[in-house]
Amino acid sequence: IMFRMNLYKEFDFKVEKALGVTLIDTNGTRYLDTFSGIGVMALGHSHKDVLKAQQLQMNRFEHISNFFIQDDAEDIAKILVEHTHRTGQVFFTNSGTEAVEAALKAVKKKSQQTGKRKIMTFSNAFHGRTLGSLSLTGFERMRKPFEPLLENIIRIPFNDVDKFRQAVDKHLDETVALFLEPIQGSGGVVKLDEAIAEIITNTMGKGNVLLICDEVQAGLGRTGKFYAYQHLGLNPDIITLGKAIGGGLPLGATVFLNGTETIFQQGDHGSTFAPNPVSLAGGKVVVQKIAQMLDEIDKKGAYFVSRIKTHEKIQQIRQTGLMIGITLTDPHPDLREKAQQKGLLLNVLNDRIIRLLPALNVEYSEIDEMTELLNQLLDASAL
Repeated sequence: IMFRMNLYKEFDFKVEKALGVTLIDTNGTRYLDTFSGIGVMALGHSHKDVLKAQQLQMNRFEHISNFFIQDDAEDIAKILVEHTHRTGQVFFTNSGTEAVEAALKAVKKKSQQTGKRKIMTFSNAFHGRTLGSLSLTGFERMRKPFEPLLENIIRIPFNDVDKFRQAVDKHLDETVALFLEPIQGSGGVVKLDEAIAEIITNTMGKGNVLLICDEVQAGLGRTGKFYAYQHLGLNPDIITLGKAIGGGLPLGATVFLNGTETIFQQGDHGSTFAPNPVSLAGGKVVVQKIAQMLDEIDKKGAYFVSRIKTHEKIQQIRQTGLMIGITLTDPHPDLREKAQQKGLLLNVLNDRIIRLLPALNVEYSEIDEMTELLNQLLDASAL
């Protein structure tokens, strides 16, 4: 009898130890992890400095509530805001989807002030699974079982410049916010079209539309810049963060910029656990180190792709920093299992998109090992 809900496609082994980019199962078998806990373990598993900070904090206290000042919270918030090169403030959450919910509540309050009701979002977007963020998520198969969700959502085909321009022309005056991922993660590691970014820059601010950039997966150095929107010259009003920011423990953040930090008044929003002191301690190490690694992340991403052999099974490779998507020509339902047999752990979307999110401090020799196994996998006649 299984007493827990099994809602995930689990691997068929149990992890005994995780270190760097390596997982070791209970039988002693070694695996190379190419997706770092789906982008959570930005500095790899069991990073000594992150663990030390977390352990030291646990010896002081594990939770005290948000009625008390925490220096680590202020230090992380300062780094997050300073890397936007603007002024702003941070609200901490427990996860990425909660960061999106905080942004949605701010949008709701702004809507009440302006009378604007519509929110634009894109197909293939992933903003989370709680009811508000699910309303923004672009995958119908995720939304449909839980509808009706939030109303007044305008869904636009991602990277369809003409459809986006038409939506802006038609709905700008009644739109309060636009939510977007600068690089879609679950949507296949696809970067926003620069023509759409230009339309956003030229119209959203003038139309007093809030721009919310979801950086839960692509932010915090993953793409070689601190924030992924910086590749596109965007000027977000709100940024949502999660995944890597907690050093492996639950933590998220909503960064309010351009005056949006005044939308919430004391008591408008809150959380029992966030920001958790132990998550903050590890997270401070993570954001400090990432801020110093950006150039190297960019180089490693380019090197990673250069090591993947051109192959007829590969339709396209998309790469920005160490956020890499490989679309295969045909679906391969057993691709993940075949990779596992070689000691390579892959995150595969829709049986044909390999999403690579290796640790940002992955060694070049480890990239060589990962890509060699990947090349062998794609060369296998049985695949």
